[in-house]
Amino acid sequence: MNSSYSREGYLTENYHLFHLRDTAGQERDFHFHEFDKIVILLAGNVNYLVESKTYALRPWDILLIQHHVIHKALIDQSQPYERVILYLDRKFVERAMPEAGLMGCFERADKQGRYLLAPGKEDAESLAGLIGSLDKAAADSQFGAQALRDTLVMQLLILVNRVSLSDAAAQQDPTPQYDPKIAQTLSYIHENLRRPLTVDELAERVYLSKYHFMRLFKAQTGVTVHAYVRQRRLLHAAQLIRTGVNVNKAAADSGFEEYSTFFRAFRECFGVSPGQLK
Repeated sequence: MNSSYSREGYLTENYHLFHLRDTAGQERDFHFHEFDKIVILLAGNVNYLVESKTYALRPWDILLIQHHVIHKALIDQSQPYERVILYLDRKFVERAMPEAGLMGCFERADKQGRYLLAPGKEDAESLAGLIGSLDKAAADSQFGAQALRDTLVMQLLILVNRVSLSDAAAQQDPTPQYDPKIAQTLSYIHENLRRPLTVDELAERVYLSKYHFMRLFKAQTGVTVHAYVRQRRLLHAAQLIRTGVNVNKAAADSGFEEYSTFFRAFRECFGVSPGQLK
């Protein structure tokens, strides 16, 4: 599990497991991978933006991010951040257990548009036990060590699928509760991406002074108004492009007046050009 991996979205091994404890800064801007990814929060305060939804993670929550799903983490740097991250090559999983359907949890998450699972108490305890076993196996060099690690990863996937199929997970509401004025602003932004969206206009709509609105918005969302609008426009454009919409039309429909501005922002955000994403 110690082989190299690429930050550009390619996995050069069957899977890669991280157990990280730090006060990490922000993840990079919205991005996607060529592999599937599981994030399990153990401690900390983090919101994950996945496609068009925001999830406030709680300890033992499981986030399922299928390949090509666009996402970003907003991390509170004032608190220790502990998480387990598993990168998966689905071909390895399907080859190892072809009839088990262990990647079904990702398909269900993508189909339902709900990427966060909230295990019950018993499942969380099982998850903790598996993570402990995986941590121990990571340092194992005895006979069968790799086979043991592979088996534990499969057990983890079985547990995640069971949580995915349970009714308890579907009843959880992971959406963070925003201040009503900020919630109103976010809805307005989502519905009017094609229009010019200025801080003055948005503040006036919710009857707040410009500077109080800016402070409240950043405290609630973790980013400035300008950055949020830019991210949402780029995310919307990427979603349109992935469904086959012409790149120029996707830029215009997302509120970019100049294609050159859109191209530079898109490449900076996603690490690829709009044409490459298509």
